[in-house]
Amino acid sequence: MKFDLLIFDFDGTLSDTQKTIVTAKREAATTLGIRMASDAEFISTIGLSAEDGFRKVYPEMTEEEVANGVKVYRQIFNRVKEEIPPTLFAGVKETLASLKEQGITLTIASSRNNPSLYLLLERLGIREYFSYIVGGDDIEHFKPHPEAVLKTLADLKIAPERALVVGDMPVDIGMGKGAGTYTCGVTFGNSCREDLLAAGADYVVDTFPEILNL
Repeated sequence: MKFDLLIFDFDGTLSDTQKTIVTAKREAATTLGIRMASDAEFISTIGLSAEDGFRKVYPEMTEEEVANGVKVYRQIFNRVKEEIPPTLFAGVKETLASLKEQGITLTIASSRNNPSLYLLLERLGIREYFSYIVGGDDIEHFKPHPEAVLKTLADLKIAPERALVVGDMPVDIGMGKGAGTYTCGVTFGNSCREDLLAAGADYVVDTFPEILNL
């Protein structure tokens, strides 16, 4: 199938941020004096907004405690990302270049806050490939709500059936399905083939360059 638009998640799809995020979340839990969740629990929040991540792991938290937790986590993440810098998954830059050469519009839909997202895109050397970016500061409703994709489709005037959402988590698949696009799950991020298929992914790939075969 020929797609006119590819909408990528960032964490776990373009960039391997898992160790950076988990390390920062563990340190934040220690700093806040709250229960130390398992790495698996922390990984399950990747792709969610920072606020929703705290709500998922610590449902007993008040909204004030969540807000403070997010503030502490982001401060720690900003330091940890220098100590454990995120990296690109294999073949990302080359694949993005090939897709762009084919005339396909490339965009991002991420729950990551905009300053962090734009900084990481610049550092990883892939900002130039994306003509449109939706970060966490641009939307009211986070994944799996389809707002980010619906906004992208409306602003770029592209029909949903001509678009493919690519992500590593079930919430990414849910976001795309809710907007009526095709969806592709990647298994090299923070989820697995079984969960991505259960979420309704139309395609599942094991390496980033496989996207070219779609």
